[in-house]
Amino acid sequence: MDSVIKYCTIYIVRHGETNANLEEIVSGHFDSPLTEKGENQARARGEDLKKIHFDAVFSSDLIRAKRTAEIISLDRQLEVNTSKLLRERFFGKWEGKTISDFIEKNKQLFELEKKFSESQRQTFKPYPDYESNSEIAGRMLTFLREAAVTYTAKTVLVVAHGSILRSLLFHLGFAKTDELPAGSIENTGYVVLQSDGVDFFVKETKGINKIKA
Repeated sequence: MDSVIKYCTIYIVRHGETNANLEEIVSGHFDSPLTEKGENQARARGEDLKKIHFDAVFSSDLIRAKRTAEIISLDRQLEVNTSKLLRERFFGKWEGKTISDFIEKNKQLFELEKKFSESQRQTFKPYPDYESNSEIAGRMLTFLREAAVTYTAKTVLVVAHGSILRSLLFHLGFAKTDELPAGSIENTGYVVLQSDGVDFFVKETKGINKIKA
């Protein structure tokens, strides 16, 4: 009997630069298109990954992620399948507002968060309609587990967002909160995972700038 575990290989890529990134706007579920630079970043990442055979392509249903996935997979004749599970963190009332205002108005809460344990920081919600790290990591894991089982021994491309990818990496033990702060994942930065639908292993990263504690 063949007892070798067969893993699904998953490339998870952050979308390219957006207008909201340039204007320092809180995006979340607020949709913002790619800039020209963002489209070029996606083309460059597609070139970088051109030797990788993808069996399927998925993305968040937000336009910035879907467009990035379309550009990366342009020559592969694969349909981009979208899922709300891959969306960025929901920031509630702060979506579409400036990042500077968001940080300033919640400054005391974020200062308090720094005193929490690592597990407390993952469940921290500065206000009720803010999705915590554990909440967004949980919905991404739901998607990834199903994909890993469906595409056993195959390779898939997933395009998502910075905060949800960071939160996933926290959950997988790749980094602690202070080792992977906001902004540490570059546009079109990516992580390569292997999974059997239960366990996940980080095999490679690019454009993910982990800080040594």
